[in-house]
Amino acid sequence: MTAARRTMATVHDTPTSLNVFTEEEIMMREAASRFAREKVQPLVHQMDESEIMDPAIIQGMFENGFMGVEVPEEYGGSGGSFTSALLVVEELAKIDPSLSAACDVHNTLCNTLMRHHASHALKEKSRRGSDAFALKTRAERKGDYYVLNGSKMWITNSGEADVFLVFANVDPTKGYKGITCFVVEKDMGVQIAKKEAKLGIRSSSTCVLNFDDIGQGYKYSIEILNEGRIGIAAQMVGLAQGAFNIAHQHAKVAVEIEAARLLTYNAARMKEAGMPFVREAAMAKYFAAKAAERAASMAIEWMGGMGFTRENGVEKFYRDAKIGAIYEGTSNIQLQTIAKAIQAEYGAQK
Repeated sequence: MTAARRTMATVHDTPTSLNVFTEEEIMMREAASRFAREKVQPLVHQMDESEIMDPAIIQGMFENGFMGVEVPEEYGGSGGSFTSALLVVEELAKIDPSLSAACDVHNTLCNTLMRHHASHALKEKSRRGSDAFALKTRAERKGDYYVLNGSKMWITNSGEADVFLVFANVDPTKGYKGITCFVVEKDMGVQIAKKEAKLGIRSSSTCVLNFDDIGQGYKYSIEILNEGRIGIAAQMVGLAQGAFNIAHQHAKVAVEIEAARLLTYNAARMKEAGMPFVREAAMAKYFAAKAAERAASMAIEWMGGMGFTRENGVEKFYRDAKIGAIYEGTSNIQLQTIAKAIQAEYGAQK
């Protein structure tokens, strides 16, 4: 450990394993696991084929507190930890990565923005939503409110959402500093223009949204969030474990899954401790995405012809795994983030 990294360490009287959880975290994990096995698993094939998430499953997610894990109880949430949210994402991904994606985006992106930046009135009002980040959608001030124009692509949960968190450019001359987040309700005129037909996570809706003179949005300045990458890492860990649970004959894959899980849990605990975690989040997402692809691929190979059919679900894990290297920043972006952190660390020592 270098001197630069050593100064970031947190001292505890009794060091513990990354696999040690609070009672509340264990309860949340067990509840998510039970819900996934009993309620979700019987519908996975149907939802994947129809590319539609069963409304009863979405409602069940809210009723069980899985869509508001960190949200305070006074606003209808579970009041849990960030790690609790990741454990829910991981458990759901073992059965259906599509549902896990919807849960992850809602918790680590949407809820986080609302929790940290929304007024009391908005926190009461916004219980469902989706998130988007791009530079081309414009926001123009009109007196006391803003008017949005533009479009967004690849918006997760947009088919089911009633409230959207929209990133728009208020002042293009300021670069990323000119980007602001707006809370927009669907009935303000948001147009669902196209639903994408995807390779994987098919029941998780991904649509194109159009904004044509959308007004009366609520403005909130935000910083780029990195905890969403930890959420995707948790999803990929769960996916890898789900594939491994079906075909568990590869020791190397077991090692990679455990390594990915520990990278993910470490990034989560660093985030909770208020430590810098950008590099660790990128590492967790990068490695977990690779581990998920390998686990799903090796499971198919081990099962031979049966693995190539659609009867046992392994091929779905294989299709779903590919998204891990794409959303929340591609694998190349993660490597760039890691490289910049390393350069900054060692450059500071010269």
